Amino acid sequence: MQIKKEIKLVLTVEETNQILEALGNQPFKQVFALISKIQEQAASQLNTAAQEE
Repeated sequence: MQIKKEIKLVLTVEETNQILEALGNQPFKQVFALISKIQEQAASQLNTAAQEE
């Protein structure tokens, strides 16, 4: 069993949207899980930031 390593990236909203746009040009079945993961994490962080303001 291989252990999956995680990395953390710090990106602006604009940079994240660029990545999502580029992924959107790829075959859906290859990128849908990654797009979902990015969107979930971004939404969580943006909601937390909005609550702190």
